[in-house]
Amino acid sequence: MSTEPPARAWIEIRGQALRRNLRVLRDAAAPGTRLIGMVKADGYGLGALPIARILLEEGVQALGVACVEEGIRLRGAGFECPILVFSGVPPGGEVAALDAGLTLCISDLDGLERVGRVARERSDGSATSGTEVGVGASIHLEVDTGIGRAGFPAVAVDHWAPELSRWLGEGLRLTGIFTHFHSADEAMPVRERTMAAQRTTFDGVLRRLARDGIMPEDGPDWRHLANSAAILGGGSRAGEGVRPGIFLYGGGVGEGLPRPDPVIAVRARVVRTVDVPAGTTQGYGATYRAKGPERWATLGIGYGDGLPRILSNRGVVLVAGRRVPIIGRISMDVTVVDITELPGVQTGDVATVIGSDGGEEITVDEVAECAQTISYEILTGWTPRLRRRWEMD
Repeated sequence: MSTEPPARAWIEIRGQALRRNLRVLRDAAAPGTRLIGMVKADGYGLGALPIARILLEEGVQALGVACVEEGIRLRGAGFECPILVFSGVPPGGEVAALDAGLTLCISDLDGLERVGRVARERSDGSATSGTEVGVGASIHLEVDTGIGRAGFPAVAVDHWAPELSRWLGEGLRLTGIFTHFHSADEAMPVRERTMAAQRTTFDGVLRRLARDGIMPEDGPDWRHLANSAAILGGGSRAGEGVRPGIFLYGGGVGEGLPRPDPVIAVRARVVRTVDVPAGTTQGYGATYRAKGPERWATLGIGYGDGLPRILSNRGVVLVAGRRVPIIGRISMDVTVVDITELPGVQTGDVATVIGSDGGEEITVDEVAECAQTISYEILTGWTPRLRRRWEMD
């Protein structure tokens, strides 16, 4: 009978912290707000399926993913709520998306035409995919009010509105319209000024489309603009949808805004300790040299697990409740730290890369800052080699 070996490194995920963060966002949002829980990138690297279950238990009405494959996985796990695919779908991906009952977010005329043609084939009975004919396709329209990376340009609404009108109907339904605030996580007054300007632009597009009879005066069923930072910064309106993301997972969202509960801890075991004389070098390139007699610990975690290599010779971890420096270059599978001041540390002890130990804490945002990146990249960078351990209490 085989037993699972002890983990060399793992991620602890606190389900209750996720719930608390969602409740903070809900309390900060305008009355009557509906929530689209963002679970893209496998729930920001933590596991989309358990996170989606928690979010729906907490009253989230829809889920957001980046690609069709992510949406199909959720459908396969039994999730029946609306699932929005926010990134562009490569040509040919529309059929699989509609087969799974996903809501595509359309960002340009090419995408509109492609999904429109599939919807018309289904509505006239010529579909051969096996999906029920006549069900139709639900889309959300993305409007670019300044983020630039995607969306129908607000300034060109006179150009694309007639094309939108031409494709709607015959199986294609506009059930939502949205934009992205590009600077909601900036400090005041930039946050307030840019959100107000983008909302004014967005409202102008809504009025133009309503005037042409493309959608009702009060918009389609879903209108959504605000991410986590915008929700907490007062950027939501009554009756709108919002799209909480990074705050749910314990990442900070901007200066002067509430801090989330930490959701994850990343731990690694000490797999070796060694006493070295002055001058001993460590790691590829010998970038670290012992300044005197030192004691080192090798941790069972490296960049192959998602620990950013840029933390070499600059990052810290917690060992026995104390901050100790990472020395030398991080390898694919191991990282070395200086434990000279901690003579009692032994092989098998646990080091904390993110999380609390004793009275000390290293947050995901601290690691991101040290790695010259953002918490999103740190969270989504952990590889499957790290076991995910859920704590639901």
